[in-house]
Amino acid sequence: MNISFALFAGRRIRRYGMELNKIFDLERWEQLQDSLADVTKMAILMVDYKGVPATKHSGCHAFCQKIRQDPKLNGYCQKCDSRGGFEAMKNNSPYIYKCYFSIVDMAIPIIVNNQYVGAIMAGQVRVSEGGENLEKLINPGNPGYVDAKREELKACYEELPVLSYGRITVIANMLYYLCNYMCAETARKQEALSIYETILENDVPEEEPEKKQDPLALEYGAHSEIIKKVFEYIHNNKYENPSLKQMADYCHVSTGYMSRLFSKEVGESYSVFLTKLKIDWAKALLETTDDSVNEISEKIGYSDAGYFIRVFKKIVGVTPLVYKKYCKMRE
Repeated sequence: MNISFALFAGRRIRRYGMELNKIFDLERWEQLQDSLADVTKMAILMVDYKGVPATKHSGCHAFCQKIRQDPKLNGYCQKCDSRGGFEAMKNNSPYIYKCYFSIVDMAIPIIVNNQYVGAIMAGQVRVSEGGENLEKLINPGNPGYVDAKREELKACYEELPVLSYGRITVIANMLYYLCNYMCAETARKQEALSIYETILENDVPEEEPEKKQDPLALEYGAHSEIIKKVFEYIHNNKYENPSLKQMADYCHVSTGYMSRLFSKEVGESYSVFLTKLKIDWAKALLETTDDSVNEISEKIGYSDAGYFIRVFKKIVGVTPLVYKKYCKMRE
């Protein structure tokens, strides 16, 4: 089974940059591949998204080895594999077909996050019953030479395993489900890593313990009485989202004075501070409760959950639901 099919499929399916060794432990996979070849009586090979072999060819049968060594016939083998791989990727399902010697092969696509990353090629068997409708992918232009070669290698041809079409279909589905399971696990781990990296990129580095200060630890703060009063109100009314003017009125000062004083003492504007604080509260609730996004939005003073989601994503880098999913993955 040769693997040039990616050249055809690249026009339809965007190639994925991940290497197969990031999905599979190839050394351990080859051990499994050898066992699968023994159990199924099929030759098995894994290729990457470029069509380059990523593993050895387990259980390759003598007849196919000799045919591929023939320069007049090897090109036909490559064309069969190219077509088979293309059909598997196009439909995202196993594709079973016959080569020009009526030998049955199959292509199993490996898909991660809807991106093609490679394939398992299996086969080199004859079909005993059923499979009459299997497509014979190519018809060589020199059938006389093909027949003569078959006769020359008749003994090797007769040694090819014979399976029913039903059995071949079962094997194809088994390989497909196995790939899907392994790829789903990879996708899950990738998602967790991506979320973690995004959160790290957007997270503010934590201060050293001796420098860390809780802005709402009112009685121990070094802020003026006005700012302490603002902190106290925010802390006791988390379900509200008070504006700068409301806080200025509450403290009996002008809005301009409150704005200047807050920025001077806290180091950032009132609106920026309040937004970050509320998102920190939201993160804590996402990490420690089963509250819905709507419930959390209301608890921290956002009447519009859609707006809360947009603000959360802008600051954290991911939506609240994705962040919650990431927290569960860490458990």
